[in-house]
Amino acid sequence: MSGLVIPHGAFVFIGDGCKALFLRNEGNPAQPNLKTEDVFADENPPTREQGTDRPGRLNKPTGQRAAVEPTDWHDIEEHRFARRVAAAMEQLVRERDVKALVVIAPPRALADLRDAFHADVKARIVGELPKDLTRLPVGDIARHLAAEY
Repeated sequence: MSGLVIPHGAFVFIGDGCKALFLRNEGNPAQPNLKTEDVFADENPPTREQGTDRPGRLNKPTGQRAAVEPTDWHDIEEHRFARRVAAAMEQLVRERDVKALVVIAPPRALADLRDAFHADVKARIVGELPKDLTRLPVGDIARHLAAEY
């Protein structure tokens, strides 16, 4: 029992580096009834499919050459997606006058979102859960969150 409380009318954000669900709780905290408000999906193929350049090389002062770490395009796009989703959340909070927000995302995505959220969004966060629930159907998400209560 984590103590995660999702008030009636609260918005629930569930996301990872390439998918985000905006849900609203039409139920009560003990029995959430989540309804989909919006869905964002990002096409983000693996780095091997995005970049074709070989890693660069540096000349050291000793005259030796060293390889440079290859660019992880997939990782870069996940960070960009977090910023785009955070901007969409800010717009939703302002347009819909959201009073309470619960954020559920894997730990790394949650950190990216925390960095990207506007102060208006942060002020409305009533709970966080560091889990990846993006691949579950909405009904299963509600049952999972009811078990967390």
